[in-house]
Amino acid sequence: MKKQTRYAVIGTGKTGGTVADHLGDQAVRFDEFNRPVPEALKETDIAIIFVPGNAAKEVVRVVLEAGIPAVWGTTGYEWPAELPEKVKQANAKWIIGSNFSLGMNLIRKAIAIFGKGSGLLKEPQFHIHEVHHVQKQDAPSGTAISWREWLGKDAVISSDRQGDVKGIHNLHIKTAGESIYLKHEAHNRSVFAEGAIWTADYLLTNSDITPGIYKFSDIFDRAYSELL
Repeated sequence: MKKQTRYAVIGTGKTGGTVADHLGDQAVRFDEFNRPVPEALKETDIAIIFVPGNAAKEVVRVVLEAGIPAVWGTTGYEWPAELPEKVKQANAKWIIGSNFSLGMNLIRKAIAIFGKGSGLLKEPQFHIHEVHHVQKQDAPSGTAISWREWLGKDAVISSDRQGDVKGIHNLHIKTAGESIYLKHEAHNRSVFAEGAIWTADYLLTNSDITPGIYKFSDIFDRAYSELL
């Protein structure tokens, strides 16, 4: 009988809690009341991490010491320049993403097309607006920053915090003669939780992925190319 995968879920706030709920008894929950330590993490197969940026430094240290693969959904944290080498030295595999919605990565491909094609437009202006729940600590969102990177243009980013909004991102390309809009709205946090779990399972089942740090977009593109 195949051994059940054990997932260390570190950070059980809104998204991390949804991940743990989806995994049921396969999840080992770690939070401020049950802090992760290397010994406990080594008893699991992979970590899925959704901690705020101000808590990431200590969690990075602990997960590195444990040497297990990890999927990181932390935003608002400046990843150290030496971290990729440290992850390789630990013989670990980490995937970092600002948004684990698979649909968002289809949006990424569309944004890249808009960014290149806008070179044909006369004096286009670019505006990205994001809306999230009032408890989100970082602004602009990591996803909004990613949208500007994918676009490859000097876009203005604005942010709003309302109620329990799961995530709304809008791109507006405006010229004197027309407007182009692209929108992504998450209806619930399950899309992020399911995407993070999908990523963890992909990492575990593809042994040819070598130690190091990868972007979620790299993993998505690899899986996407397998469909073609």
